[in-house]
Amino acid sequence: MAGTLYLVPTPIGNLGDISKRAADTLALADFIAAEDTRVSVKLLNHLGLKKPMVTYHRHNTDAGGQAVVNRLLAGESCALVTDAGTPAVSDPGEELVARCVREQIPVCVLPGPCALVTALAVSGQPTGRFTFEGFLAMNKKNRRSHLDSLRGETRTMIFYEAPHKLTATLQDLAAAFGPQRPVSLCRELTKLHEEVMRTTLGEAAAWYQENTPKGEFVLVVRGTEPEAEATATLEDGLLLVDKLREEGASLRDAVKRAAKELNLSRNQLYDLAVNS
Repeated sequence: MAGTLYLVPTPIGNLGDISKRAADTLALADFIAAEDTRVSVKLLNHLGLKKPMVTYHRHNTDAGGQAVVNRLLAGESCALVTDAGTPAVSDPGEELVARCVREQIPVCVLPGPCALVTALAVSGQPTGRFTFEGFLAMNKKNRRSHLDSLRGETRTMIFYEAPHKLTATLQDLAAAFGPQRPVSLCRELTKLHEEVMRTTLGEAAAWYQENTPKGEFVLVVRGTEPEAEATATLEDGLLLVDKLREEGASLRDAVKRAAKELNLSRNQLYDLAVNS
């Protein structure tokens, strides 16, 4: 019988955020698949654990993934961890999960730290509907094409960005969405130097042209304001009444239908139709 792949979220900065269930799962797993064993061993040391580890990252998804799957098929259990946050979200763990699904290997996910949700919650931007866009492409053409596709997006948009690319990204965001678009720049979340800057894209781009970005960033960009629905006028209602009467409706029925469809006053529309 195949073992189970456990997706174990790890702290995004503060080791105290590891849950008891996550710690218990790491302790019980036969081995751990880690993005970088040098990073994961610090967490294991914090928990007082010693476990066999293998590397699984974006450069070895084929060979590394198959090696993990083979061990799972042999009955071992594996805890998959990324350097920080939830595996398989903007992470090569997505491919390992897909392999396991194809092989009918059980996959169990634990809830826990996730930078995008943490940033969204503290951003002060609308949280009811949002879209996670991850890291933008390094290629300028692909990056701008991506942003062009989001020009009409009304949901809050969330991006990850590294410090050395932040200034260029802010400039591209300002060009795509306008310099006055609100943005929250969430830096080093849960860490000692955590900071949230709530400003506009134009002001943020100008600030970081003069100040060197430090730390990892999550950018929470407000979506565009939805276009207000046009309010129908009595004249619009009269045109619809005329059309309905041409189709055979009586004046009273045409007014009733037009007023309901366009959210107009039936009495006012009737008076206008009678006197026109």
